Amino acid sequence: MSAGPFSGVAAEPGGTSHREALAQLSARIVACEKCLRLRHYCRKIARVKRAAFRNWEYWAKPAPGFGDLMAELLIIGLAPAAHGTNRTGRMFTGDRSGDFLYAALYRAGFANQPTSVSRDDGLKLTGCFITAVARCAPPENKPTRRELANCRPYLEEELKLLKNVRAVLCLGRIAFDNYLELLKQQGHILSRSAYRFAHGAGYELPAPLPRLFASYHPSQQNTQTGRLTAKMLDQVLGGVRQYLGR
Repeated sequence: MSAGPFSGVAAEPGGTSHREALAQLSARIVACEKCLRLRHYCRKIARVKRAAFRNWEYWAKPAPGFGDLMAELLIIGLAPAAHGTNRTGRMFTGDRSGDFLYAALYRAGFANQPTSVSRDDGLKLTGCFITAVARCAPPENKPTRRELANCRPYLEEELKLLKNVRAVLCLGRIAFDNYLELLKQQGHILSRSAYRFAHGAGYELPAPLPRLFASYHPSQQNTQTGRLTAKMLDQVLGGVRQYLGR
């Protein structure tokens, strides 16, 4: 039996209301049908499959966030991969991007193991929660502006429920820009222009917002070309750890 999206998640001391609220949000994300183009694409991929995964029953639904409900670090990615998260049902699980990211999180002490292959593989995150600005796998990894806007309320709800977050790490420019767009819509910042995306960048945002960190996305294209190396991601996570006092 496959584990649910909140398996391996640290429990909240003193009650279950926090866990229940996130579980309810997770259920609404999984059931979402707002973007017909994306839903059609995810289901098509699940029917066609990749030869290496022909025996898999693909998840083929929107993906909820995953991790520690008491997290101080929130990691925001772009979107599920067609044969990664869209297959396994867990963020950054079952593809090269996830292999790269979770190995780094393990080295930094945020994960109990360096691999992430399925929802029931025993992976647990400590002090970290992973989400994305788009919850369905998009064709060519390119969600439209409208699709990103449709997903933005889910990220907004996660930010409200993850009350201990003190640092946000955005993986890639699209995640970075969309997180800032949400803050602008909420009235926390006047514009995005003061915050330029660059690997290793860090910004102190208006109180009481978490500190913002940025990294190149651990896409296969970035990691295979050397644009993002393990050392580069380790340095960013090291800066996050230092900021959090871990």
